[in-house]
Parts: sequence; C-alpha cells; structure tokens
Amino acid sequence: MFIGEYSYTIDSKKRLTIPPKFRKILGSKAVLTKGLDSCLFLYPQKDWQELAEKLSKLPLSQANARGFARIMLAGAMDVNLDNLGRVLIPDYLKEYAKLNKKIVVVGLYNRIEVWDEIKWQEYKQKTETQAGNIAEGLKELGI
Repeated sequence: MFIGEYSYTIDSKKRLTIPPKFRKILGSKAVLTKGLDSCLFLYPQKDWQELAEKLSKLPLSQANARGFARIMLAGAMDVNLDNLGRVLIPDYLKEYAKLNKKIVVVGLYNRIEVWDEIKWQEYKQKTETQAGNIAEGLKELGI
C-alpha cells in the first residue's frame, strides 16, 4: 500500500521522481490522471483497470456521472518509470494541477497523489483544522 508524504522537485524535462518504496508497488508502468482538489492521481495499472471499469458502468443519463468519467478517463495518460524511478508529467496534467518546481508525493493506500507543494500545504492545513468535524461525519460509514 502507498502511505506517507515525500517532497521532490520536477526537473527541467518535466520528470518527477517517485519515492523508492512506491516504485516497488507501481512496477515499470502506471496511469497518471487528473485528480480531485487540484492534484494528480497515479495508479498502478491493476488498480486503474478496476477504477476504469467502475467508471465505464456509470449511467450515461446522469450529467455528473458523465462529467466525472470524462475527467478521469480522458485526462489519463499511461506513464513509464525510467531506470531512476521518474515519470514524465505531460503539459496538460502539469497545468491542470498547477504544478511548479516543488512537489509533494502523497501515498493514499491504492493511489499516489501528486501535489504542488504550496497547494498541498494549504489543503492539509485547511483539512487538519476540520479533522474533528470530518471524523464525526465518517461515523455513518463505520469509521
């Protein structure tokens, strides 16, 4: 599983290093796509396939379902990890997530999130101040 947060930089060729412990799980190929909250999602191929199948079964008659599937599927890109464990971030994904040079790579169980460092700090600070309220709402889900 992916857990933890790691600071990296995007090099001049738009490559991002993936943490060594994450590389073992990802293997040599993965899928990078538009995420939520202004970040990118990076999935191992197996987990991406499972998500893509669920997205393909969303009802076409519902605008929200169509929109979400479009964002996730049309925004996706197959990526290869090079010998140094780096992935190339395509321009359209770099722009979508407003990635600058400093990046935070976050492990979230079955996916990795790629955040601009400033956006991550803002998001994390906002969310941490609301942690009690968020936890309260999750009790209905059995957490």
